[in-house]
Amino acid sequence: MTCDRLVCANCAAPVSEGRCPVCRASRERLQHQEGVFAGLTPATLLALLVALIAVAVAVHDFAA
Repeated sequence: MTCDRLVCANCAAPVSEGRCPVCRASRERLQHQEGVFAGLTPATLLALLVALIAVAVAVHDFAA
């Protein structure tokens, strides 16, 4: 999850701007929770999945 679209309940500003201490704390917490695929868009993840399936099919056909 990214803080791009989150709105702070404390100050009603976007969390990504970090206007209040609550925003800044939430932004820091989210940045620490980001994993390997956190920066990827759903379209990129779908493309990676399709590529993985294509490789699996190619390996299966080659082995048979």
